Amino acid sequence: MASTEGLVPITRIFLASYYDKYPFTPLPDDVSRLSSEIRSMTSDLLKDSPPSSQDESLLLKESEGESPHKIDENMWKNREHMEEIIFLLHESRCPQPLQDDSELSTVFNNIRYKFQKTLNVLQDFQAVNSDHVFNTVMTYMPQDFRGTLIRQQRERSERNKQAEVDALVNSGGSIRDRYALLWRQQMDRRRQLAQLGSATGVYKTLVKYLVGVPQVLLDFIRQINDDNGPMEEQRQRYGPSLYSLTAMVLLIRLFIQLAWGRFEAKKLTRDQVAVLEQAVDVYTYEFRRFITFISEVFANSPFFISAEAAGALEARNNDDYKEINVPAGKTHEVSLSVESVNSYIAWDFSLIQGKINMDIGFSVECTDPTGKKTLILPYRRYESDQGNFSTCVSGNYKLIWDNSYSAFFKKVLRYKVDCIPPVVEPVQSAGEMEE
Repeated sequence: MASTEGLVPITRIFLASYYDKYPFTPLPDDVSRLSSEIRSMTSDLLKDSPPSSQDESLLLKESEGESPHKIDENMWKNREHMEEIIFLLHESRCPQPLQDDSELSTVFNNIRYKFQKTLNVLQDFQAVNSDHVFNTVMTYMPQDFRGTLIRQQRERSERNKQAEVDALVNSGGSIRDRYALLWRQQMDRRRQLAQLGSATGVYKTLVKYLVGVPQVLLDFIRQINDDNGPMEEQRQRYGPSLYSLTAMVLLIRLFIQLAWGRFEAKKLTRDQVAVLEQAVDVYTYEFRRFITFISEVFANSPFFISAEAAGALEARNNDDYKEINVPAGKTHEVSLSVESVNSYIAWDFSLIQGKINMDIGFSVECTDPTGKKTLILPYRRYESDQGNFSTCVSGNYKLIWDNSYSAFFKKVLRYKVDCIPPVVEPVQSAGEMEE
């Protein structure tokens, strides 16, 4: 059993600092451009032929709304849309004229292959991530019959869930129905974790066995998925890119479904097929890139941190620090007008590092009331620095962060600057001095 002594569950503030080390390269403009083109092509199909089935109406309504907020719900949505597209592209479901056109048939077989490959990557990611979370939790459980009981409970629960899915499929349930059930089951898993943390629900029978389970573990599994808990930082940091991909694959699915239903009346043009091919290439590549990236983020993220680290991050977050991007080839300056000598100017700054360690030039200069300029702190390059000095003259003091030497990389600077006036002792009267 791994020790949790001195540890607390990860916090949202900790995750913010952790995710700073994992910036996601933004999606290319092609994602929004091609999504717009697919949407326009869809509108053309609907001009003369509005939705003709409940499935088309539901899909159209979904495409006009927003993507889900939760990261894992988006994953399930992408999985559902990919499986629906693969289903539509099966040879037996393609319009006959398309099957008879060898060139077009090859194009859509290739599209189907790309979606199947991407779907496999997503399925593997979900399986590995689920096992990783459960196994990490179990390393903090007592390594005796208590842990065995929890594992047996999970295995029994998973068998029941799979039997539920099989029953739905055997009764003729649709892909949409199956994924609605899979998402409900995912929410059940979350509730089971929360129940374990609170020793409620099905875990009431295990309460008397939970003596010796670290409280920090119970706290972690109870609050990790709260709407405003630590994972909200993940949603805000990486969600927008995933939301764009969810919207894109939904539009691709909608277009193919509408095109199949109207194939006889409105044949696909070569330009439309070319746009669809490009959209599929961009979506499948960018989605696999996102999965590869987020897999690394998840694999390296700890569940617990030291109480000292959590406290330091809280304190740091509550200070008056600022963050700014200093573009390549540019500088950032802070000017302080100082009226009194013996004032203290203090600074504390650091760079929010990515995978490449970086530094930035820093110097301090003063311009006195006559216009004379003096270098207070010579230029030097730092990853971080703290310092202060006492002013000898009044004037304008300028703190300069210099990224002009960088041709390609911006720097994310986090800094705090203070100017503290001199402490003036109160003048005592003669009577007060005699006392």
